[in-house]
Amino acid sequence: QVQLVESGGGLVRPGDSLRLSCAASGMFFRIGVMGWYRQAPGRQRDLVAWVTTGGKPYYSDAVKGRSFLSRDNINHTVTLEMNSLKHEDMGGYNCAAKQGPGPNDVSDLWGEGNQVTVSA
Repeated sequence: QVQLVESGGGLVRPGDSLRLSCAASGMFFRIGVMGWYRQAPGRQRDLVAWVTTGGKPYYSDAVKGRSFLSRDNINHTVTLEMNSLKHEDMGGYNCAAKQGPGPNDVSDLWGEGNQVTVSA
């Protein structure tokens, strides 16, 4: 069984920075893409950023230019650093990843979630 262990989140002020980390633990064969989603109350869940094993990170327009997603392929971790946080960044953040032995046998993994609150 595989788990995505998340850390970070909490209460931050506008303009502050935040770091969200996610690590795959337990029994897994291979971790493919890893990234972060977020969902504000009453809104759909949107992709924040994600990255493949050896590719460049993808950032949504909402965080592009002020976020940095790094991945440690050895420790199977991904870290999202968000700068200049805005009120619109509030929401529940979930780490996500794809895991499986091959391209035709892949399952989605989800973390428990981290709440990010932006308030002065």
